[in-house]
Amino acid sequence: MKKQLKVIAVALSSVLLLSACGGKTATTSPSSSPAVNTPAAASAKPVEITVWDKPAADDPVKPYLEKQFTAFDAKFPNIKVKHEELATGGKDREQYLTAMAGGQGPDATPNNPYPDMEKYIKQGFALDITDRWNSYADKGNYIPSSMVAATRDGKVYGVPKDMYVTPLVYNKKLFKEAGLDPAKPPATWNEFVDAAKKLTDPSKGQIGYDILGMDWADWFFEYYVWQAGGDLTKKNDDGTATLTFTSEPAVTALQFYKDLKWTHKVVQKNVVQSLDDNNKDFYTGHTGMTVGWVDWFTAKGMDIKDIGAMPFPAGPSGKSPSQVGGAYWTINAKTTKEKQDAAWTYITFMSSKSFFDGRLNYIKEIGQFPNLLNIRTDLDTSKIYEGIPVDIVENIKKAASDTHLEYFLKDRLSKYVVGAIQKVLLDQNADPKAELQKQQDLAQKEVIDKYNAEVKK
Repeated sequence: MKKQLKVIAVALSSVLLLSACGGKTATTSPSSSPAVNTPAAASAKPVEITVWDKPAADDPVKPYLEKQFTAFDAKFPNIKVKHEELATGGKDREQYLTAMAGGQGPDATPNNPYPDMEKYIKQGFALDITDRWNSYADKGNYIPSSMVAATRDGKVYGVPKDMYVTPLVYNKKLFKEAGLDPAKPPATWNEFVDAAKKLTDPSKGQIGYDILGMDWADWFFEYYVWQAGGDLTKKNDDGTATLTFTSEPAVTALQFYKDLKWTHKVVQKNVVQSLDDNNKDFYTGHTGMTVGWVDWFTAKGMDIKDIGAMPFPAGPSGKSPSQVGGAYWTINAKTTKEKQDAAWTYITFMSSKSFFDGRLNYIKEIGQFPNLLNIRTDLDTSKIYEGIPVDIVENIKKAASDTHLEYFLKDRLSKYVVGAIQKVLLDQNADPKAELQKQQDLAQKEVIDKYNAEVKK
């Protein structure tokens, strides 16, 4: 999904995401080199490592990164870093898998996505860095949720490089006009429905919530399944998959979707319109709430002071997980001990607070919109970007406190879930459970049976 949405790409290249606030970050000069507290290289003996972190020619942060490369070379002259660039066009995962399987992988890379870490750990690609992590002075400065995907059975295999979380956004102006308190966004499904009704005004062409019903409809729908206490699939201990489309949480979530359309009448008329049209409804002031990132709308001219961001309202489970993504720094488990030590020194240098401070200031200097949530708890974007409301940063941090990876085998099962969603949004008489059962049976036959057979070989 990130590949298709340029905003996410900007967010990930800009400083990513998630979380936290902290010290005096605005005083770091964007052109300065990080005064990092990195461990000394294990040995003064010269060692060369290959790192897949060479920025693309059009990367807006390229000048800053190259200055940090130079700073590292000066601080650790015994470590020679060969910077290489990743493949483009969505081929970076294939490039990594092929190189690692062939024994030609990088000594370190910052580009391993959260959902892929389980696979890379299982395949023995990512080095167990538990001992290094436990002695790392900055380990307590990362938000806890950023470590989940890199941790298996109590062992750590990656250092968070960046992270994003998906919030619900709302129009503060429309909230005020509807008699709602912008400082108190809805916290439960019931409050969400109540707010959506108050925001809906057909005479103004205004709706409460833009629902996603087009080809990627499961992208946002899965959040509501999590809020109801379940998921759309289950990965079994033996690696096989079980479909849970017809579980109570999934049926409850789809019934909620149906009610928003047909009972409460708070969503747009064309429920299968494009995501771009959904976004347009929001930045033109025609919808009160939608799913998205703040910079989608500031880029279209919205005043950031009119935008609110919040965690998803809690569903029947009492919880409100948000989708999380991002990437980890990993060290090649198959390279030499000397190179692993050098890679760790390099990673900690490129993960320091001063490095992130400097990058945020550089992004500000060149006029780029920052990620509103940092992986480090000792950073505060709102103190560097004075015009960003503190409540936005705080609410995105709240959304990052309860995170969830996208459902297992989403890339293979998306069209089946979307089929059930579209049916209930377009046909008032459609039964959510029956539609989910129909799609589950089809997915079982066309995808899962074959997948499980391959896993068991």
